Amino acid sequence: MKKIFAIAWKDAIIRFASSSELIFFIILPIVFTFLLAGGTPSGNEDPRIWLLVVDEANTPISQQILHELENSTAVRPEVVTRAEAQKQFDDRRADAVFIIPAGIDIASLQSGSAEVELLQQPNNINATVAERAILTAIRSVSSNVSAAQNAVNQRESIQPFASDAEKQDYFASSLELAQSIQADAPERVTVVEGLTEDEVDYDPRANSSAGQLITWVFIPLFAISALFAYERQQGTLRRLLTTPSSKATFLLGTITGQVAMALVQMLLLVGFGILVMKLNWGREPLALFVILFASALAAAAFGTTMGTFIKTEGQASGLSIMFGMVFALMGGCWYPLELFPSAIQNAVKILPTTWAMQGMLDLGLRGGGLMDILPEAGVLLGFAVIFFSVGVMRFRFE
Repeated sequence: MKKIFAIAWKDAIIRFASSSELIFFIILPIVFTFLLAGGTPSGNEDPRIWLLVVDEANTPISQQILHELENSTAVRPEVVTRAEAQKQFDDRRADAVFIIPAGIDIASLQSGSAEVELLQQPNNINATVAERAILTAIRSVSSNVSAAQNAVNQRESIQPFASDAEKQDYFASSLELAQSIQADAPERVTVVEGLTEDEVDYDPRANSSAGQLITWVFIPLFAISALFAYERQQGTLRRLLTTPSSKATFLLGTITGQVAMALVQMLLLVGFGILVMKLNWGREPLALFVILFASALAAAAFGTTMGTFIKTEGQASGLSIMFGMVFALMGGCWYPLELFPSAIQNAVKILPTTWAMQGMLDLGLRGGGLMDILPEAGVLLGFAVIFFSVGVMRFRFE
């Protein structure tokens, strides 16, 4: 056991002899995961269109319009100053700006003199949607005012008001009643969502987190071949095997060390996914460990087999990167497999990345558990057995 640990520790020292290795170990995987996921989380992001609102009236009517916009399913209003709104609009960072000028009050609505402003970017669908939402909000508020005014007119035709104060009080109570009735009115449109499932299971956060984890962990594990080539070129492998250490001990120490470092890297990337991207990787910790461990073993076994065919360290490094990138692309780490033709989807089942990615997505995207990922883990362990067997049989010290 001490020999295995010593060999693993030696390989770790060689790998992290340069601090730049940390860039590939954790920094670049996190950067690519973050960028490909579209930035920081969020399962709870507001999908509505961002709408800048300038409220210069600051009256009960303008507040009611804002309230209607906040309850809209189409837009998400944000109140800013006119200068800020104009700057955002001029820089084309805002699709639309809704301006409620001073003087918008009940009297202006009653007289029909109320006017608002709407700035829209040309040929912009979001701006058009915002316009429809604004018109709906204004109609909702003005209809209440119209209903209250009609109530006042009806009351006045039956019995004149004793004073303007009584008339205003009657209008205010009628407006409040109209708003209450509108708020309690049943929905007149029934929304029925289709039950047809999307053929593509895709969540940019989950797919990016799982895909980049597999990509950046598999490449160094494939590079086990470079370790063997380096030891062989330097002659240290021959000297090492002349010691009481057996071939099995050397292989076990090298592979154990690389798999252990891979698991540390995986756990760091999983932690980033949980803490920053708000993914539920930690929901089934045992299942997660099983699929990560099986994936690491399969990749390490493939690297071991590569090391028995490759002669130089340079060849090993280049081929490790090439195989890692191609396997990641074809295995669905960058794009959902469902987007590939059916023939390709069947062909790539010979790649360990395909099964690793499917197992990860079963956990993070499809809500699976240990029993759901056992088939993928079994296939990955099968890959490991086959590649390790070939690698051990072909292993030579020169």
